[in-house]
Amino acid sequence: MVDQNRSGATAAAEPKAMSSPLTVLVSRRESFIAAHQLRDPGLSDDENRRLFGKCVNMHGHNYVLDVVVAGEIDDATGYVWDLKRLSDVICRQIIQDVDHRNLNTDVPWLKGRIPTAENLALTFWERLRPELPEGMLRSVRVSETDKNWAEVGDHV
Repeated sequence: MVDQNRSGATAAAEPKAMSSPLTVLVSRRESFIAAHQLRDPGLSDDENRRLFGKCVNMHGHNYVLDVVVAGEIDDATGYVWDLKRLSDVICRQIIQDVDHRNLNTDVPWLKGRIPTAENLALTFWERLRPELPEGMLRSVRVSETDKNWAEVGDHV
C-alpha cells in the first residue's frame, strides 16, 4: 500500500493492527514435572486405597498447564494481552513453586488440599486471577496425561 503526501511524493503506509469488537481468546501453555500422592490423611490406608486406587502411591506426571485469557484486540499492539507477560505471571505464581517438587509436601499454598488435577486447576486459577486484568482470565486447564485433565473457568 502506498500513500501520497502533500507534495505528491509516495511513501509506504504504516501497517495497522486489525481491531475487532469481538472477544478474542488467546492461550499460553507451560509445563512442569511433579510428584504427588492422592491420599486423605484423615482416612485409613484401606479407605484411601479404595478411593484412590494405585494413585494412593507416590508417583509423578509431566503436567501441562493451559491458561486462556480473553479480551478485545488492542489497536496499538494487535494483542489481546502480551503472551510473554502471561508466561511470566504463570511462571512466577505457579511453575517456580511446583516444578520438580512433591505437591503434597513442598508447596505451602497447596497444604491441606489433595493434589488432584481438579484441585490443582482450582488453586492455579485462584493464584492467577488477581494477577491479571479484571475479567480477562477465562480458563485454567491442568493435564496430568494426554488422557486426563481438569479445567476451571468462567465458561465451564
